[in-house]
Amino acid sequence: MDLLIDVILKAGRSAVELSFFVLLPVMVVMLSLMRLLEARGVLDWVVARLSPLLRPVGLTGLGIFAALQINFVSFAAPVATLAMMDQRGASSRHIAATLAMVMAMAQANVSMPMAALGLHFGVVLGWSLVGGLAAAAATYYGFGRKLSSLEEPLDETLHHPVAESAKGVLDVINRAGAEAFKIAVGAIPMLVLSLTVVLALRRLGALDALTGLLSPLLLAIGADPGLILPTLTKYLAGGTAMMGIMDEMIRAGSASAATLNGVAAGLLIHPLDVPGVAVLISAGRRVAQIWKPAALGAGVGILVRMAGHGLVG
Repeated sequence: MDLLIDVILKAGRSAVELSFFVLLPVMVVMLSLMRLLEARGVLDWVVARLSPLLRPVGLTGLGIFAALQINFVSFAAPVATLAMMDQRGASSRHIAATLAMVMAMAQANVSMPMAALGLHFGVVLGWSLVGGLAAAAATYYGFGRKLSSLEEPLDETLHHPVAESAKGVLDVINRAGAEAFKIAVGAIPMLVLSLTVVLALRRLGALDALTGLLSPLLLAIGADPGLILPTLTKYLAGGTAMMGIMDEMIRAGSASAATLNGVAAGLLIHPLDVPGVAVLISAGRRVAQIWKPAALGAGVGILVRMAGHGLVG
């Protein structure tokens, strides 16, 4: 029992530190910036200019907005945009392409805080864009080509608050701060649980045994055996939990910034995991129906990102 209590306390301390001293400050600043740009109409201008260029890969104006949300807000932010596409008459084929893109891109709630651990955020952002476009195209022309292309008259207006005065700017910042706080607090339970399980398995020697069992296979294909633990954590518990594990590994000296900036950046930083998919498909009935072709397309985008990070390092 003493061992369990000690593990829980250590996991809780690490989870709270990561949430409030790494995740929260980054999300407050970036969310405030994004919401101010949104309120000033800058994002509307960007979406309008990019829409004609990205139509050929299956993305609409709302799809582009979802890309901005995943890269600069959090993995859950595109849920509202996907719900709008579902409700406003976008075709199932376009929704699938957008969902695939979102699932293949780097989520800001992980990539930005991990910049404090040594992650090259600019490189991650660049390959996130490339991988997202590859995922959208693979889904639109490949895995989702048999989905309905029928569209109702589509309203792509982005409804959001405006910031025409000092009070309006302050309101936008306050709302962004509250949203960032909600994200940070919401991450704590999963972080505590995942870190507790991982620390307990480590104390019992199970992780060492698993690493020893899989290391020869991973070394044979040129992969880093040190990625076993964060990979298992990521796909079962989500990106935020993986971030907590990577933080622990870097502090313990079993991982480094070089580990983060290699193939791992493409393999681990995206919302194609059990919690991520569950949240994204909650956007609407049609979104839930097309998740399989979207997930296959996202897999293509993630492979592209992994290859890109492997080349760049």
